[in-house]
Amino acid sequence: MRFQILGPLRIADGPEVVVLPPSKPTVLLAALLLRPGTVVSVGFLRRAIWGDEEPSSAKAALHACVLRLRKTFAKYGLSDAVIESVPGGYRIAVEPGSLDLVHFRELRARAQAERDPEAELCLLKEALSLWQGPLLTNVPSDLLRRDEMPRLVEERLRTVERACDIELALGRCGQALVELWAVARAHPGHERFREQLIEALYRTGRQADALAEYREVKRYLQDELGVDPGPALRRLELSILRGDDIGPRREAGGTAPVPAPAAPVPAPTDTDTAAGPPPGPSPLAAVSGFTGRAADAAALAGRLTADRSGPTIVVLSGAPGIGKTALALHTARQVEHAFPDGLAAVRMTRDDGTPRTPAEVAAELRQRAGDRPPGPRGLLVLDDVTGADQVRPLLPAEAGGAVLVTSRLGLAGLLAAHGGWAHRLGTLAEEESFRLLAAVLGDGRAEAEPEAVRLLAAACGHFPFALRIMAARLLTRPRLSVAGCVAWLREDPVARLSLPDDPRLSVPRTFTDALDRLDPRLADAFLRVGSAPPERLSVTGAAGLLGVVPSLAEELLERLVDVSLLEEGPAGRYHMHELLRNFARRATGYQAGPPALTTRH
Repeated sequence: MRFQILGPLRIADGPEVVVLPPSKPTVLLAALLLRPGTVVSVGFLRRAIWGDEEPSSAKAALHACVLRLRKTFAKYGLSDAVIESVPGGYRIAVEPGSLDLVHFRELRARAQAERDPEAELCLLKEALSLWQGPLLTNVPSDLLRRDEMPRLVEERLRTVERACDIELALGRCGQALVELWAVARAHPGHERFREQLIEALYRTGRQADALAEYREVKRYLQDELGVDPGPALRRLELSILRGDDIGPRREAGGTAPVPAPAAPVPAPTDTDTAAGPPPGPSPLAAVSGFTGRAADAAALAGRLTADRSGPTIVVLSGAPGIGKTALALHTARQVEHAFPDGLAAVRMTRDDGTPRTPAEVAAELRQRAGDRPPGPRGLLVLDDVTGADQVRPLLPAEAGGAVLVTSRLGLAGLLAAHGGWAHRLGTLAEEESFRLLAAVLGDGRAEAEPEAVRLLAAACGHFPFALRIMAARLLTRPRLSVAGCVAWLREDPVARLSLPDDPRLSVPRTFTDALDRLDPRLADAFLRVGSAPPERLSVTGAAGLLGVVPSLAEELLERLVDVSLLEEGPAGRYHMHELLRNFARRATGYQAGPPALTTRH
């Protein structure tokens, strides 16, 4: 059982989350959770609940609120002792991991102690992912809104500010832009965010946009507050006008700079590819603002927690860019409470795409745990597995343990030998795609062009990776209409699914990396099938298309299905997703017919 206060006040029991109705007991609970583990005075609780209109029998009324809250707890299996009556007031007993606010502050403290900027950024992103919307919208208390909420909002803003500082220092200006557009618009008077936004625009080659943003903040400060921009903003404007190389950012304290790697490494998104320089994998972190996939997440959570009589294996497979990593990490966070030895997530490929050995992964897990092996009753997420042999040495051996594997492969051999469950992930539903774009762009922008948003989702093939790329493009081009973006994308529906400031955030690169992992003969078969007309393909038709006997054609088709580049339909027919088909056509050039199938082995 967990309390969630970083958003609407909720009680979570596993994957089930209940938003409490606005009421006086809800106000009482919020007031106690905002000061976890400390005595909250009776006077403060009365003012929080009734404000200036305390009833004459406020003492008895407060006691009645406590009783009602304890009855609510009993309904969810919580003990009456969760709320303790102590001299002077009440205190709520918060167990480790049961309150998101405490977890948020613990992650911030751990991040502050980190010397490695990558590790610090990972912790800050994890902390920010705990925020789930506007604060305490179901808590009707003027006092809490006036005196307590600003403090929490400030904690979040400082965390966002520090995370953006690190991203800028590491050269990830494009990624920082996505967050900075949102927070700078939500908090127009926060000069630090505007400074970071202007710097990110300038360092990504958008000098005109950077100067336009400076003029906008100057106008706002003069018209709304009657003041001029501060010295830092004025110095930044002068540097942009002179075309200076402003270089890497420094630490918030103004001392040593945060070291930037030779080549920027992207923070994980809801794609499942990795690219860049070796030797090690980028850290895994939950995707901020995860949207949709409710049925998939519930199915995975049910399988991971249903049968605890033995070790559990769940394989989540799907096409590159379909969102396996994001769903796996989101689900793992939802069921983490069910695994007493905790949660560990590790990427199974290096940043150059080559597979890691089981011994290398096991050594990393031991190092994380202080040279102790991971607990037997924990949940282990193995991301981007390239074969069953990578997984077998890492499987849990005891009851209560579980492993959640993401892979482009179905890994049927692993499941046949060790048992388990497979879940094939498809594209998002139309409504889920719409909600994802609306969540990133903002409801106002989505509601202004709802039909265009739906057309954009369709043009992205309902692939989460493609949707987030186009949403990021629209965020960094606030004057571009969604309809205009759709028209632009349709001119080249694959190549334009990329972000110009970071080539790793690219659908064609993701698909190319997937193709590079294949046997050359299988890669050629993919290109020929993709270049053919879009009708569903039979084994006989594939044999003629590929120039091979039917038995070999069926083998190639089945292998393409196994690596999630082809889908099997009814009556033994196969089809390819239109986004993958467009990629195959573009990759083969402007040929009159499909390319010849090579005989490489």
